Amino acid sequence: MNTMIAGNILALLKKQNKKQTDLADALGTNKQTVNKMLNGTRMINAIELKSIAEYLGVKMEELTRISSKQADTNVVHAFMGKVQSEQAKQALRIADELSDMILFHKRVRENGNAMMVAWEDD
Repeated sequence: MNTMIAGNILALLKKQNKKQTDLADALGTNKQTVNKMLNGTRMINAIELKSIAEYLGVKMEELTRISSKQADTNVVHAFMGKVQSEQAKQALRIADELSDMILFHKRVRENGNAMMVAWEDD
C-alpha cells in the first residue's frame, strides 16, 4: 500500500514539476526522510499524507487511489504461475508470507526508532 501511495506522490511531483526537496521543505523535514517515504522504507502517516495532499493541491483520495494497471512486481507472485506442484506453490506462499512479515517488522522497528529520536529531542 505504501509503495502505491509513494508512486502516486512521485507521479504528482513529476507532473507538477516539483522536487522531493520542495516536498521536504513543505513538510518541515529533510530530503532523506521524504526519500525514505517515497521508496517504501518509511511508512507515511495520516498527518503527513494530509500535508502532502495539501502541498500538491489534491484530495487524499488521489494519493491513495489504486491503479487498475498496477503491475505485480513481487518476485514470489511471478514464480507462482510457473510452478507445477502443489508443494512448490505452498513453499512460495510461505516465502511470500515470510517476506511480508520481515518487511513489516523492519518498518515497525524503523518507525519505532524514529519516534524514540523525536521524544529524545524534546
